[in-house]
Amino acid sequence: MSQPVPASSSASGPATTVSRAHAPTSAELLDFVRGAAADPVLIASLPLDPEGRTWVRLGGPGGSEAWLIGWPPGTGTGWHDHAESVGAFATAVGELTEHSLAVRLPADGWKTLELREDVDRGRKLGAGQGRAFGRHHVHEVLNASAAHAVSVHAYYPPLPLIRRFSRTGAVLRLEQVERPEDWQ
Repeated sequence: MSQPVPASSSASGPATTVSRAHAPTSAELLDFVRGAAADPVLIASLPLDPEGRTWVRLGGPGGSEAWLIGWPPGTGTGWHDHAESVGAFATAVGELTEHSLAVRLPADGWKTLELREDVDRGRKLGAGQGRAFGRHHVHEVLNASAAHAVSVHAYYPPLPLIRRFSRTGAVLRLEQVERPEDWQ
């Protein structure tokens, strides 16, 4: 397993510490995020803000994109997907809640979808717990607890875009498409 290390920016782009010999699977990404989440020195290196989420980019396995993220109580991502990327995340400190949809969304050509009644899934992930997911996985992650949480996330290929959604009952609406330059 690759060691997670903070990545730095330079004129040639983000630093990585791994080879790009093969595309990592979601299972390999899950192993990576679990290992990184268990590293107390790495976790302690994240500056925490009581008001908003904080993050540090990490070097991930096989050219993947990885992030160490701090979650104050009450913060979350909103509904989104990671397009063509597979991914994984693990909670290092505290507890996160994931709500997801057991449905594959069309890649393009829609603004509003009506969801079936049986597509909602939910799980709580405490310290040391993680999960992997495939392409087009629609979810929201939140810290519904009263304490700060910290997690590690990895995606391959590096995120080409994130689609953000709003949800009212059974209606899911595409609201925004973000590209890497929007969040880096």
